[in-house]
Amino acid sequence: MNKDKDVPSPCVRMCCLDEKNICLGCYRTLDEILEWSAYSAQDKARVIARCDTRRKALDKKRKS
Repeated sequence: MNKDKDVPSPCVRMCCLDEKNICLGCYRTLDEILEWSAYSAQDKARVIARCDTRRKALDKKRKS
């Protein structure tokens, strides 16, 4: 099994981009979505970490 393919996509099939081209379903940028299949497992893990940070920041902003 190819280790670079072990990280599943964070896509939740709720695709809607905000004004900054960030998906409101998975919190990836448009570029991250388009490049996902070319990323290594390490790159994918970094993207998922950034998505979590974006989600937390947007959740905090919505609660304000």
